[in-house]
Amino acid sequence: MNSGNWEHHAQLSTDEHGVATLRIVNAGSLNILGTPVVESLRAALAVAASQPDVRVVVLRGDGDKAFVAGADIKEMADFDAARASGFIDGLRQLCEAVRQLTVPVIARIPGWCLGGGLEFALACDLRIGSDQAKLGMPEVKVGIPSIIHAALLPRLVGQARANWMLLTGEVVDAREALSYGLLDRVVPAEELDEEVDRVARLLAGFGPSVLAQQKRLLREWESEPLETSILNGVPEFAKAFETGEPQRYMDEFVRAKQKKR
Repeated sequence: MNSGNWEHHAQLSTDEHGVATLRIVNAGSLNILGTPVVESLRAALAVAASQPDVRVVVLRGDGDKAFVAGADIKEMADFDAARASGFIDGLRQLCEAVRQLTVPVIARIPGWCLGGGLEFALACDLRIGSDQAKLGMPEVKVGIPSIIHAALLPRLVGQARANWMLLTGEVVDAREALSYGLLDRVVPAEELDEEVDRVARLLAGFGPSVLAQQKRLLREWESEPLETSILNGVPEFAKAFETGEPQRYMDEFVRAKQKKR
C-alpha cells in the first residue's frame, strides 16, 4: 500500500504525554478487518514505531459497538487456498507487529471482539473492556479454524478454556472474559475511556527503556525454560543501569520520600 493511502482506514494521533491512539475508521460499524484495513493498520503501526515520542499505543475501533468483530467474511467467501494464505499472513503480520512493538499496546474493547479481532486484541499487552464487551472465536461456525495468534489462548486462559472457546465458538461476556484472563480490567461502559486514559498515561510516565526491556522479557518468557529466564534476569537487571533510568527514577523516589518526612 502506498504510504500516503493508509489514513483512509487508520487514524494515528499522539498527545502531549506520548500516548498514541490508533483508530480503525471506514471499516463499518463493527470495524471489520478486510485486506485494505489490515494493510492500513500495519502501515500506521510502522509510523508509530518510528516516532521516538510515542510511549504507549492505544488500539481502538470507531465507535462503541465493537473493537473488531472479526475478519471480512464477504472477502473470504471467494478465496482459494492461495488467496486465503496471503490474507491470513497479512493478518498475522499485523498482530505480530503489535506483539513486537517496543512500547506497550492497550486494546480498548467496548463491545464485540471476535475471531481475528480477538487475535488482534490478544497480541496487545493489556486489554481493557467495558461491561458490555463480548469476546469469542467463532471461526468454526463458518468452516475455518482459529489460527495464528489464537495460539496464544492456551497460554493465556488454560487448555480447557481454550478448547471450549475454539471448539464450540461460543461467546463469553465481560465478566467471564475477566475471570478467564482475556480481559485485564472491566469497567462500566461510561468509564471505559477514563480508565484507558488513566492506564495509558501511567505507562507513558515510566521510562521508555525499562518498558521496552520488560515487554521484550515477557515475550521471551513465553517460550524459554523457566531456569533460563531466571538466570538471564541477572544481566538484564544490570543492563537497566546502563540506560540511566534507574538512577533518575530512584532519585525521584528517594527525594519524594524525604519530603514526606
